[in-house]
Amino acid sequence: MQPVKMYTTAVCPYCIRAKQILKSRGVEQIEEIRIDMKPDERSRMMEITGRRTVPQIFIGETHVGGCDDLIALDGRGGLVPLLKGVAA
Repeated sequence: MQPVKMYTTAVCPYCIRAKQILKSRGVEQIEEIRIDMKPDERSRMMEITGRRTVPQIFIGETHVGGCDDLIALDGRGGLVPLLKGVAA
């Protein structure tokens, strides 16, 4: 299973939904970077992704995007292979 990293805030419903989807696909551990508790991390997130909204999800080295992007990836059948590190 590829490592999963997610930039989040505590009260973001999209962050909660993204975590639910990932866990339903077998992800047991998510490295969560809380930008509400570490504001300097928002700047780092924006430099890396070009986006300022959360969640911003990374699976391995791949930037998936936000919750809608994760849902779309899962709908296309691409999430599980990406989590397993299998090239699609």
